[in-house]
Amino acid sequence: MNFSYSSVDVSMILAAVVAVIVVACTVLVYRLKLFYLMFATVDKASKQNGGDLIAKVLQEHGVKYIFGICGGHISPILVGCEKLNIRVIDVRHDATAVFAADAVARLSGVIGVAAATAGPGVTNTVTAMKNAQMAESPVLLIGGAAATILKGRGALQDIDQLALFKPLCKLCVTVKYIRDIVPTLRKAIAIAQSGTPGPVFVEFPIDTLYHYDIVCREIGKPTVGKTIMQRIQHYYIDNYMNQLFADAFISRPMGPLPVDVRSASVSQVVSAVRILRNSLRPVFLLGSQALLPPTPADELRKSLETLGVPCFLAGMSRGLLGRNSPIHIRQRRRDALKEADVVFLIGTVCDFRLNYGRVLNSKSKIVAVNRNKDQLSKNHGVLWNATLTFEVDAASFVVALQRTISEMDYCCDPEWIKKLKDRDIEKETQNKEKSEEEADKHLNPLKVLHYMEECLDDNTIIVTDGGDFVGSASYIVRPRNPLSWLDPGAFGTLGVGGGFALGAKLCRPDADVWVIYGDGALGFSVAEFDTFTRHKTPVIALVGNDACWTQIAREQIPLFDSDVACMLDYLDYHTVAEGFGGKGILVDRSCGDDKIKEQLKEAKKICRNGTSVLLNVLIGTTDFRKGSISV
Repeated sequence: MNFSYSSVDVSMILAAVVAVIVVACTVLVYRLKLFYLMFATVDKASKQNGGDLIAKVLQEHGVKYIFGICGGHISPILVGCEKLNIRVIDVRHDATAVFAADAVARLSGVIGVAAATAGPGVTNTVTAMKNAQMAESPVLLIGGAAATILKGRGALQDIDQLALFKPLCKLCVTVKYIRDIVPTLRKAIAIAQSGTPGPVFVEFPIDTLYHYDIVCREIGKPTVGKTIMQRIQHYYIDNYMNQLFADAFISRPMGPLPVDVRSASVSQVVSAVRILRNSLRPVFLLGSQALLPPTPADELRKSLETLGVPCFLAGMSRGLLGRNSPIHIRQRRRDALKEADVVFLIGTVCDFRLNYGRVLNSKSKIVAVNRNKDQLSKNHGVLWNATLTFEVDAASFVVALQRTISEMDYCCDPEWIKKLKDRDIEKETQNKEKSEEEADKHLNPLKVLHYMEECLDDNTIIVTDGGDFVGSASYIVRPRNPLSWLDPGAFGTLGVGGGFALGAKLCRPDADVWVIYGDGALGFSVAEFDTFTRHKTPVIALVGNDACWTQIAREQIPLFDSDVACMLDYLDYHTVAEGFGGKGILVDRSCGDDKIKEQLKEAKKICRNGTSVLLNVLIGTTDFRKGSISV
């Protein structure tokens, strides 16, 4: 069989071959960014590095502290921050770094920043980042990583870090070129603070952080060589380095991008005003979200006081109305919600904390306000029904509500407020009487907490980290001011104490910072007493030591007739604190009431003189929290 080609066929084949070559060359030029590199600047002699750029962006965003543990993958970042007087606080666990950043974000309104070295350093932060997500805290986690060109080749501590954080963060991104550092960080910070705040994760491969010559050495840039393969390798690496450092250090805007926070419309506020004006027994429930920027806490407090509606405060909103506000109701919330004809859920979620909405009266009119659409409607239509729902900022909504209704001469029924307040007094009297009962052994935890409450000054921040002891404290200890109470939030994470206290003391160095610890929770962060000592951030830890995971034991033992894994020992935690440079004080029944009070005062004095204190308080058990949930 004979085949022959005409000149037309040959021309078509040649044209096709040329087209394929052209397309291949075009793709190659695009992938290698050859046109861009023709006009870009690559300063191989520059002594700047990516860490310097990160530090400058953080400085422009008002960041004063960065928390972390040293690691070769992030050294240029920490050194760059040090050069710009951003204080580098090195801690004893990576999770503590994120918890401290979380506290700074909550108390200052500035993005909280933590840095973790690649691999184990980053993975150590997962729980803390999930806690920040559920607590709606704007936290930036900067993670080191293997060089981009070495990923997947067995580099030290090389794992897929983005996969870990995508479910936890509003933004997860890796930076491939130094020129992208500044715009990526600005975008990440704005996203963290916009809408419903939350954590973001930005990964920096190590070759984006070091100087040109160091990167060349570490990735093994070959000489030109004599063989074709050696020349190809040299060209590939040379092109990679040029892309990496192209336009790396040209001047760029570094300041904050606009933050997007949705406010209520006039019509939304007016519709809520109509419901409130016609109510007889209104109640406000405020959650942590009500304390988010941009509305100042004092402005929110004044609006609530002007409205005069009785308020229940939870989470970060504790302390918003001070210690003894006439409209702050602390006890018997369930009864009040059953009797209320109007309930405003202001940054409050119908999750387990409100029995998924079951505590709300089906006949009540419910106005729900929340930045987060999912939280706004959680269990809605199944276990509760809202009259109005607004996906807007909670605090500015309250301010607008007050300004609008004040023009209409509104006043909440004083008899309703008195009824709720009388219940408060009755319940707190019962709690006080309960504190005078003898515990099964050692001290009654309620008595100790009452003594602590009496000892606290107005300029005090309270951090809570524990289960049963902390649960009791929430009924007795009263924060004095807005933004003076820190708890983990809905995730219920143990181990926040050291980091939260560290962040709080840095934000407010003149305040007394008290950490209420359970003895189980203390084990997660007691080593941070070393951090308190080295960084001169003295705090007071009050440890309720009952030698037990009591919150779990309370249910497990009756249900299964076993205390397996629930029991601890009465250990000398005060001695542990002294090993880390603090002062330890043992508090037990032999001390007597007057001496216990003196020990609390002594702890404040020692702390104010610059030394952290751990009060190891040996307590027994009571039935005060019988029936409280642990799951």
